[in-house]
Formats: sequence, structure tokens, C-alpha cells
Amino acid sequence: MSGQAAVASPRALILTADDFGLHPAVNEAVEMACRDGVLNAASLMVAAPAAADAVARARRLPGLRVGLHLVLADGPAMLPPARIPALVDAQGRFGSAMARDGCRFFFLPGARRQLAAEIRAQFEAFAATGLALDHVNAHKHFHLHPTVLSLTLAIGREFGLRAVRLPREHRAPLLLRPWLALLRRRLAAAGVAHNDYVVGIANSGAMDEATLLAALARLPAGVGEIYFHPAVVSGAEVTATMRGYRHADELAALLSPRVRAALDRTVPRRGGFADVLAPA
Repeated sequence: MSGQAAVASPRALILTADDFGLHPAVNEAVEMACRDGVLNAASLMVAAPAAADAVARARRLPGLRVGLHLVLADGPAMLPPARIPALVDAQGRFGSAMARDGCRFFFLPGARRQLAAEIRAQFEAFAATGLALDHVNAHKHFHLHPTVLSLTLAIGREFGLRAVRLPREHRAPLLLRPWLALLRRRLAAAGVAHNDYVVGIANSGAMDEATLLAALARLPAGVGEIYFHPAVVSGAEVTATMRGYRHADELAALLSPRVRAALDRTVPRRGGFADVLAPA
């Protein structure tokens, strides 16, 4: 069961591009993969440099479901640094020390208040686009943190939040399993729909055609999400922190006729979260 608010089909699949808005090369790939390939959804970074271009492309792609990709680590904030000095550097950018920042979110009331303000600002920025909110997830899966999750659910409810990514991959590390179980329970209690599993964590940045075809050959029952980082260029040309990512190979996989044929054969029920998670 994919959340108390949804009924899962025996097998359904969502193919999502993360980091929509990060770079024009990412946005171009998302448009290509939706128009000419098998991409169903994209997760928008509302404060990223190419967010306006991403929104313009999404508006001309009625088949693309768009969600909010909350950025609370390794990326730019929506609010100016003076509003959230406990969270960002002087340039308004979140750092990459997620364990440290997670402790600060949990223990420091001032940091939590600033975190709530930033999460609200990102939801407000998404709402201002006029796009329907298909789902919410967080950059680097930071919504696994209980404080981030609590604020996301409380604030997101005001903006029509109905679905959240459950980043549960087969053979998830033991360290993550309690947090995944907690996330699943919290989503169920809140009546927020979710996928049953993901594919893409173990091969992040390397979801090429062969990897994707192998994954499709062993999909379990339930609602799955396979997420990608496509772009028309790769690695550091997109951003320095993704130096080893093979973005162009991931785009090629989404455009592959062999992938489309495998999908049509094994899991014809596909779409965004709103499409494959029907209300009870």
C-alpha cells in the first residue's frame, strides 16, 4: 500500500528527473526526455540558476508532472542570507555537512525557525509558478531527517502536498532502514501518498541504458520510482559537485527505443505521482 491516501496498482512506475532548474543543459534534457523519451516527471529546484527556464519549458510540456525538489544542502537558498544566517554562507548557499546541519536543525530552535522559513519560501516559489504540485522530495534525500520531514509535512499541507518520495532502494544500507521506516510511518499517518521503492541511489549519476534495462528486468510489484540526473552535457559542465556524473548517458537511456520497448512490455502503467497513485 503506497500510503493511506493512495491505492497502488500491482505494478506501476514513475520516471523522474531530479535537479530541474539547476542548469540549462539539465532543462533541455528534461524537455527532450519528456517529449521524445520515457520521462514522466521532474523535480524542480526553485532557487537554482535556471529555474525560470525550467518553468517555461514545463509550461509547454503538459505531459510532464513537476514536483518540488527542496534544497537544504549543497545548493542555493531561496531566502537571502540575512534571513537565514544559521543555514547558509555569505553567498546564500547551503553547505554539504549534512550530519552537522541535521544536528543543528534538531537541537537549535533558532536554526529550526530559519529552516521553516526557508522551506515555506521554497513552497511559495513553487506555488508562484502556477504548476500543479505533483510531489515533493529533497536534494540528497534530506527529508529523511525527522525535523525536515515534520516541517515539510506541516508547511506542505498548506500548498496541496499529496505525495512524497520514499527513497527506499533494494538492500538499503542498515543505517538508513530505521529512518526509512520512520518516514513511511509518518507519511501514512499524515495521509500522504508515496512510492513503494526507488531505483537510482546505488547508481546515482550512472543510470545508463544497460543499468536501466537490468533494473527493469527485476522490478518488484508495487509503485516504483526510478530517478535520473539527465543533461545534454556531463559532470562538472553541469556543476562542480557532480564531476563524476554521466548526465548525457542518463539522457540517452531515457531516449532509448530499447528502454521504451522494455517499459511497454513490463510496466505499461506509468506517469507522475498524481497519475499512478489514485485517491482511495
